[in-house]
Amino acid sequence: MFQRPANHRVSSRELVALGTASQVPTRTRNHNGYVLFWDDEAILFDPGEGSQRQMLHAGISATALTRIALTHLHGDHSLGLAGVVQRISLDAVPQTIPIVFPESGRRWVENLCDATAFYHQERLALQGLSRDGEVRRVPGEMHGPAVLSAARLDHSLEAYGYRLDEPDGRRMVPERLAAAGISGPDVGRLAQEGTLRTARGVVRLEDVSEPRPGQSFAFVMDTRLCDAVRRLADGVDLLVIESTYLDRDRDLAHDHGHLTALEAATVAAEAGVRSLVLTHFSQRYTDPTEFEHEARTVFDGELTVAADLDRVAVPRRR
Repeated sequence: MFQRPANHRVSSRELVALGTASQVPTRTRNHNGYVLFWDDEAILFDPGEGSQRQMLHAGISATALTRIALTHLHGDHSLGLAGVVQRISLDAVPQTIPIVFPESGRRWVENLCDATAFYHQERLALQGLSRDGEVRRVPGEMHGPAVLSAARLDHSLEAYGYRLDEPDGRRMVPERLAAAGISGPDVGRLAQEGTLRTARGVVRLEDVSEPRPGQSFAFVMDTRLCDAVRRLADGVDLLVIESTYLDRDRDLAHDHGHLTALEAATVAAEAGVRSLVLTHFSQRYTDPTEFEHEARTVFDGELTVAADLDRVAVPRRR
């Protein structure tokens, strides 16, 4: 089993925005790129052009990555894959890194993974998607218990959104543990085995704990409003979603297969999202506060209008 690199962040759950532009980068916004740190996982979503350099600015090494996920194969969501793969090879990253993507884009993914001459030391597993559902884990992949799933979006090109769900668990209640006379290593033993025989009798896990809902994350890029957007967003702790246009340009948004800030925020409000990150902004807009004002007309939770290199923590457990 591979050892986690020494510089890897442990037990941290946050999103790092490498780039927040849409089709055309600007002086202040790089092409897309997002890294989700989730305990022992670091998933790179949609590495657009310049992602390798943005990772350097963010202090994220290639050795930290555990998976790459592409929503679709437009350039602003994928051109950076070539550089990232070559950096994975250069750094001799030991773990297998799966790359998940729409199956219809396989030839472009293969080309990006072999775009120029370099010594291939990378360990990759290409996973083409052809339907909704759970994304299978692969041998050699480093991951925790959270389940990654995908759902087909409505864009001009085949595209998928992603969702990561942590299984529900249980939270120990200190007062109940003390009343049962359980402390030290016995706490871990009870959590692992479910029951513990003590001098006072058999104690069950449910006697000294309470349910702990698992946390969840969703990533939705280029799409019109559709059922998949709502399913992906349903009840998540952190939603990262495109808001390419403002509502005054909603006809353009629909024609080009995108969302407005108002539509994205409405989905978040109706889905019970706790923390909303708006991103993927058209270069036509120069004032990011317009996106905040539009979203705030319908959404009153935590809101981030993302800028390059922003770090957004997954909200504390409920």
